[in-house]
Amino acid sequence: MRLDVLSLPIALPDGVDYDDYLVATYLVSFPRSIPVPQLAPALAIEQSTGTWLPVPGETPEVRRQHVAKVIGVYEVPDYEWAVPREVEQRHYVIQIAFPQVNIGTQLPMLLTSIVGNISMGGRVKVLDVRLPERYVAGFRGCKFGIKGVRELLGVQGRPLLNNMIKPCTGYPPEVGVALFRAAALGGCDIIKDDELIANASFNEVQARVKLYMEAERQVYEQKGERTLYTVNITDEVPLIFEHARRAVELGCNAIMVNYLATGFPVLRALAEDPAINVPILAHMDVAGALYASEWHGLSSHLVLGKLPRLAGADIVVFPAPYGKAPVLPEKFQRVAQNLALPLYHLRPSFPMPSGGITPKMVPAVIKDLGPDIVIGSGGGIHAHPQGPVAGARAFRQAIQATLQGRPLEEAAQEYPELKAALEAWVDPFKGMGM
Repeated sequence: MRLDVLSLPIALPDGVDYDDYLVATYLVSFPRSIPVPQLAPALAIEQSTGTWLPVPGETPEVRRQHVAKVIGVYEVPDYEWAVPREVEQRHYVIQIAFPQVNIGTQLPMLLTSIVGNISMGGRVKVLDVRLPERYVAGFRGCKFGIKGVRELLGVQGRPLLNNMIKPCTGYPPEVGVALFRAAALGGCDIIKDDELIANASFNEVQARVKLYMEAERQVYEQKGERTLYTVNITDEVPLIFEHARRAVELGCNAIMVNYLATGFPVLRALAEDPAINVPILAHMDVAGALYASEWHGLSSHLVLGKLPRLAGADIVVFPAPYGKAPVLPEKFQRVAQNLALPLYHLRPSFPMPSGGITPKMVPAVIKDLGPDIVIGSGGGIHAHPQGPVAGARAFRQAIQATLQGRPLEEAAQEYPELKAALEAWVDPFKGMGM
């Protein structure tokens, strides 16, 4: 009987059409007794046409069109002659090609296919996924991105400054607007709600938008600088869409969503809604549950970079290694690359490093990511010894000095706000293990 090789769950890397397949790369680790090269095709079948037992409907014809194919199994280290006796756990990089026809142009079935049931099968982590152009062509991406947000603000050539209003929650709109006004007067380009306050009973979205946007108008008339207010519209469906549309109708010039709490399809629907014609800031909460394990979940550059960009986020908040967030510098940089480097027709999304950033850290952030970023700070502005106006000014001074190639300590002799910030936060996270 002739072998039907096209229906097999294996292929050479050169034997699949990359226009028709999405290629997921996995890190797996199993005890040495488990023959991973033999197990890998079973994983491909599990995530495409079949199950743990053969079923009559899984015909060769079905497999030819729909079975996922293992195109690479690479052990690390790459043993050739024998596995040392002391080795108890063996580690592999596996690549599986998934037919696009199984997935369509959507994110829920992408995640179901590449993560799916095998996420519960032990040490299996998705390192990356290569997307064919015809798959990405089904997504519009963000409406504004780096270029569009800069044009709205009229700011070119320097990093933008974002402030998260602090405290995180528990205050009425009348308190929040005073904090908003101070941050805007100090020079913040974008001011966002904290992720922990949305349409709260004590501080509703519509009330905030009315007050904050009036303050934005007044600050603009005073200073000539625009400020984007990203109101947090996170809620259940369909309320989240009602909040977004009503906020835009009331004049809000940006919105924010906790995209992993609401789901990628919600972010995409917001981005593709013509009535929501303002930038969308995507917040990172819940992300650690998906990427923090070295052996499970998805790598951070997917969760915080490629996937929210695909879904349409104009700005994505992600943890920076200089402050309170435990993250490797190279992982931090890779997230930013997935947001901003060329990806077919998609506009670059604005990377927004955040998490305990103070003015002292500005040179490092710009050195690592360049000027096309949004620098996010909450406490580093509102806890400034001279108040939030001075806190925002200190950041703007640090940005200006860095772009001029001046050491911050030198610039601080000219700027009292920056001097006070550098003296207040010498090493704010010392002793926290970060």
